[in-house]
Amino acid sequence: MDLGLHGRVALVTGASGDIGGAIAMTLAQEGASVAVTWYSGEERAHGLVGTITAAGGRAIAVRLDQRDRESIRAAVRQVEQELGGIAVLVANAVSWPARAPETWESLTGDFTANVTGTLTVIDAALPGMRAAGWGRVVVLSSDVVAQPMPAGVAYPAAKGALETAARVYASREAPYGILTNVVRPGFTLTERALNTPGFGQEVVDAEAAMTPTRRICTPEDVASTVAYLGSAANGHVNGEIVSVAGGRHLTR
Repeated sequence: MDLGLHGRVALVTGASGDIGGAIAMTLAQEGASVAVTWYSGEERAHGLVGTITAAGGRAIAVRLDQRDRESIRAAVRQVEQELGGIAVLVANAVSWPARAPETWESLTGDFTANVTGTLTVIDAALPGMRAAGWGRVVVLSSDVVAQPMPAGVAYPAAKGALETAARVYASREAPYGILTNVVRPGFTLTERALNTPGFGQEVVDAEAAMTPTRRICTPEDVASTVAYLGSAANGHVNGEIVSVAGGRHLTR
């Protein structure tokens, strides 16, 4: 199936991570020119760009700090200058909260990066999409919005806020030809997750056993869903929250 991404420019925030990297790679394989943004994973971002270009694709690595408005604006300008107008925006970057008790400083910092920063990236990309009369915005959320874990409140609260904001964009921007949707992954087999204390193989096996598909979500599962929602093949899905969790909610 041709997703209609050839010749379009996609910006993927947080693309130096496992999920963001899989999304960037999938979009590139579908013919999009991809801007791979990074904040702390410069080496991985440039490695991904090298892989994409070696396969005949077009990609650049761009530093983006979601706590810094000027960094966001500069990143968007760089993408527009080097690749062209942004047609697809995947808001995937996340600032992970510390496991220690949350403080005023950590809460405000997390919300600045995860909510204010993400909305600022979207707002920076929208003018170009409006001018073109076409655009796709995909916001990455998390299953913890529906099934919060007994840990910090900042991360699920931030993802919940982004889901609400995405619905506002979906209503407001659709007349300009811009569709906005949310992808909500379940527990995903990423390097970070597997290295998190308490998330060993026993947890993975238990989650798989309670999931109708009998397996855990992979970054590629998320990426294929994002690619469809962010493409021309998606002509009328707007304002939706799409779960990629193998039906795990059915057993809860």
